[in-house]
This record gives sequence, C-alpha cells and structure tokens, in this order.
Amino acid sequence: PKTDIVFLKVHKSASSTVMNVLFRFGETHNLTFAFPIGGGNQLFYPHHFLARFVKGFSPRSPRRFNILCHHMRFLQPEVQKVVSSSAIYFSILRNPVQLMESSFMYYKGTSAFSRARSLEEFLSQPYHYYNPADSNSHYARNLMTFDFGFNPDGEVSDERVQLMLKAIEASFDLLLISEYFDESMVLLKEMLCWDLDNVVSFPLNIRDSSTKSPLSDTIVEKIKDWNRLDWEIYTHFNRTFWERIDRDIGRDRMQREVKALRERQAKLARTCLQGMGSVAPKDIKDSSLRPLQHGNAKILGYNLKQGLDKETERMCRRLVTPELQYSSALYKKQF
Repeated sequence: PKTDIVFLKVHKSASSTVMNVLFRFGETHNLTFAFPIGGGNQLFYPHHFLARFVKGFSPRSPRRFNILCHHMRFLQPEVQKVVSSSAIYFSILRNPVQLMESSFMYYKGTSAFSRARSLEEFLSQPYHYYNPADSNSHYARNLMTFDFGFNPDGEVSDERVQLMLKAIEASFDLLLISEYFDESMVLLKEMLCWDLDNVVSFPLNIRDSSTKSPLSDTIVEKIKDWNRLDWEIYTHFNRTFWERIDRDIGRDRMQREVKALRERQAKLARTCLQGMGSVAPKDIKDSSLRPLQHGNAKILGYNLKQGLDKETERMCRRLVTPELQYSSALYKKQF
C-alpha cells in the first residue's frame, strides 16, 4: 500500500470525510502527518502554502512527512519540500452550484456574504457585496480555483482555462468528484493499493437538510457565470473521472465494488451507531463527538452504541470523530 500522500482539502466538497479516511489509515499504520505549527487546523490558509508552516520542518534537515491533508492553498514547489518525491497527489471537486450554496450558509459571517440577505440577493449584484481585496473574499467566488492556488478573479479566456487545467493535471494524480463519493473511494483505493476497509466512511461535517434551499434555474445559471473558472475545472475533471473509470476499472466492476463498499458501510452503521444515522448537534450525547458549528449551517454528528467491546468501540469512534478533535488527538500523539 502507498503511504506517502498529499490531499488538497478543497473547502465544502466532502473533504472532511476524506480526511477522516486518511487520519484513520495514518493512525493505524503509524504514519506521520504534516501538521500546522501550533497544531491548528489549517496550514495558514488562505496564504499560499509554505514548507515552514509545517511543524517539525527545517530547511537544514528536510524531514519528510507521510501525509499532508490539512486545509492549504496549493503551491507545489513548497509542498514538495515536506513530502516524499514519490507521494501521490489527489483532491476532490464538487459541483460549483452546490458548492456556492453551501459556502453561502457556512461562511455567512464573511465579508462578502454577511450583508446579503440571501444568495439571490448576492448574485443580483455581486460586486455590491464582493470586494476581491477583502481578506476572506475567496469564499465567495471560484473557491476551488483559489484552493488550487490560482487567481479566482482571473479573466476567463480559453487559453487561461487550458493552462490552469494542464497545471492541475501535471500536479495531481487523481481528482475525485464528491457527487460520486463511493466511486471516488473505489478509485482512491485502487490508486493507493489499499483494501476496501481502508476507504469506508460515514459522512462527516454534513449539515441538516433543513438549512438547504432549492435553487431556481436562473440562480443556477448565475452561480455558474459567477464561478466560471470553477465550472470549467469541474466539468473537465468530471469527464476525465469517468474516462479513468472506463480505462482502469470498467463500469461493471465499479458497480460491484461500490455495492460491496455500501454493504460494508451499512454493516458498520448497524454495528457502531445508535439509530443508524446522523443526528442534530443538540442530540449528540458525547461532547467529544460534537462537530464544530459554523455560520448558518447546522452540522450533524453521530452517537455510538453503548456496550461495544473495546476494539469495536475504538474502530467505531475513529469513524465518527470530527476532524478538529481527531486532528488534535493525532497531533498530541505525534509530538
């Protein structure tokens, strides 16, 4: 199995669930993580990544870490200083329409969104609310473009888009698609030579559907226009995602793998969880399993069954521990 991994954790794209998969694999295989100095949750995001943001990095004795997966703004020459030259690079993308709606709720407090009463209002005259110079404006436009290290306010010319796509393809071995999360996990396990059990997960950092609003066709088109660079990235890599499945796995085998993955997850849910599914924050009995609440989103979590044996309890707890708690536990373990 491959153990040197860079995951660009794109915001609001099921990336917390992927991070949990990496945390669990790293913990059970005693791998090292490239943690932010001071044990925070982000590598000095939204600044472009620098090797010196990583705890334990020193230019004089370049120490390599197995897994780099905390939020960062990608800058490959710097990333290369902290991981092995044979590391596998991957990321995950989400349809920019849903991504924007999610960002609007989650980052409601940021400058561009705070004054707009609704997403409709924001999109009716975005420049009234959005100022590219504001420190947290990146949440409001082409967020994936930004996380990959590019200028979210760049002009949208064919030439520019092609250069950006080529640069991403040159840096990354695999781009997953959050709308096809199970298929993505199968592709990931194939590429990393992992077992199915390594990529099972329960959805983490998801919000209550009561805070989700259906979008009209007009709004959908406005979101695509406003996030044109993200839209170009998403449509391109959604296409290559399926080409890759056809080339490396085939649809029939993919169907079988996804079925096996879902069965395994359902079995784990029956083993681990009270009531089979996620619950509202107020109903989470164990405070160490309560996810961070942010913006206007209501972030759900899980309750573990009582009376599990030690080994099962440990496995189940890993699956449902929110990323901030898990990250700080691994940080304490490593340092």
